[in-house]
Amino acid sequence: MADTITIIDNRTGKKYDLPIQHDTIKALDLRQIKVKDDEFGMMGYDPAFMNTASCVSKITYIDGDKGILRYRGYPIEQIAENAQSFLEVAYLVLKGELPNKKQLEDWRYNIKMHTMVHENVKTLMEGFRYDAHPMGIFISTVAALSTFYPEAKQVRNAEVREKQIYRLIGKVPTIAAFAYRHSKGMPYVYPDNDLTYAGNFLKMMFKAGESPYKVNDTLEHALTILFILHADHEQNCSTSAMRVIGSSECDPYSATAGAAAALWGPLHGGANEAVIHMLDQIGSMKNVPGFIKEVKDGKGRLMGFGHRVYKNYDPRAKVIKKMAYEVFEVTGRNPMLDIALELERIALEDEYFVKRKLYPNVDFYSGLIYQAMGFPLDLFPVLFAIGRTTGWLAQWEEMLTDPEQKISRPRQVYLGSGSRNWVPTIDRK
Repeated sequence: MADTITIIDNRTGKKYDLPIQHDTIKALDLRQIKVKDDEFGMMGYDPAFMNTASCVSKITYIDGDKGILRYRGYPIEQIAENAQSFLEVAYLVLKGELPNKKQLEDWRYNIKMHTMVHENVKTLMEGFRYDAHPMGIFISTVAALSTFYPEAKQVRNAEVREKQIYRLIGKVPTIAAFAYRHSKGMPYVYPDNDLTYAGNFLKMMFKAGESPYKVNDTLEHALTILFILHADHEQNCSTSAMRVIGSSECDPYSATAGAAAALWGPLHGGANEAVIHMLDQIGSMKNVPGFIKEVKDGKGRLMGFGHRVYKNYDPRAKVIKKMAYEVFEVTGRNPMLDIALELERIALEDEYFVKRKLYPNVDFYSGLIYQAMGFPLDLFPVLFAIGRTTGWLAQWEEMLTDPEQKISRPRQVYLGSGSRNWVPTIDRK
């Protein structure tokens, strides 16, 4: 017997057999369920898409109950431990397989040839106020790239898509670093293509004066791992935005800017900044018990714990926690780490948090590491966007090449007024 599910409509007594594929039923199959022939038919109602699959994908697998995250089948722990560079992982996420030596060399070359931005882009960025938020500058500048590369609108041309992927992955660190230095009133540092992806970004961010800039190996490695951990995360808010915007067949720069705007929200890419604010608010170890009591009483939130998907320890958090100690060996121990460790200990032992499955997530330790490395709080979502651009582009291309995908257009359940006649101004009460 074929895999089906039987639905009996108690309003009419009619029975419907709907096919099951990959443990799902197609929402359009519900349309046949109706009381009258002239009705629209049954729809699913799912606010915030809590249990609706909008696509099929081969990029990222997550099992939130078991704390599993895999890129193209490879566990994130193995990737973080063994990857030699961020661009190696970017190739995996976008192409589906690990590159051989020649493929990786070509991939790196093609991206590094696109790290520079047009001088007019610099002029555009200089037009922002000195205190403009770096994420606002980043989003606006990425969107503006669509005017520099009009051929990018040819989204059905595979060669054109490939070139825009090189450009975006190559340019987002440059734009991010320029946005930071603009906010500090510092001259821009041009890309150094002899360095790694993370090393080049660190130099563009922090080089001062004419003296040579030496990239610290530990910090370079830490930033590489953070970029890798943020490369993709299935159908989150910003990735869904990338797919929805891209489904209109606009250029990838506009879609990426929209995805980055979604990432900027405090419930998404701004979460690690919220963790730092929370730790600052607690202030010292002696205040931890009082803060925990406030959380239990509903008067505060434990930021960096719990996740929409993970109901177990976020596997990325495990990697980051270990890396935090390596970073602090170089930068000096952040006193907020002790507060963070105490919060984690309580959350993993206290029945209140265990019952609610509030385990540390990727944002809990990443903010501490960014801060220790010298990144200001308002740059945190920009750092997130650099790593996530790879995942956005992989999801964008997968969406465009999926024959089942069309322009996104969700349905709604209308509960407003019925038909009524217009009332002239003089007759309105």
